[in-house]
Amino acid sequence: KLEIARILREEGFITDFDVKDEDEKTPTVDIKLHYWQKNDSAITGLKRVSKPGLRVYVSKDDIPHVYGGSGIAVMSTNQGVMSGSQARASGVGGEVLFYIW
Repeated sequence: KLEIARILREEGFITDFDVKDEDEKTPTVDIKLHYWQKNDSAITGLKRVSKPGLRVYVSKDDIPHVYGGSGIAVMSTNQGVMSGSQARASGVGGEVLFYIW
């Protein structure tokens, strides 16, 4: 949860996040969404790619560009959770979790 929130903050989709109940088994993450002018959300769409019944893995050469670069792919790699562009720069592939634009 926290790594995904960190990636979304770095990419500008959320303003900030806060972790509550860190001592509990399942801490709560409060996310503050980022808005453009006129109350337009920075997040216009999200598509879950990997599902429990159908995992989607890609190599470093097949990491997708989402909406021509206006969106990102969030991936789980052997080096941790990262955006598609970070995985491409690191030269690693992995499981595509979701696309966000």
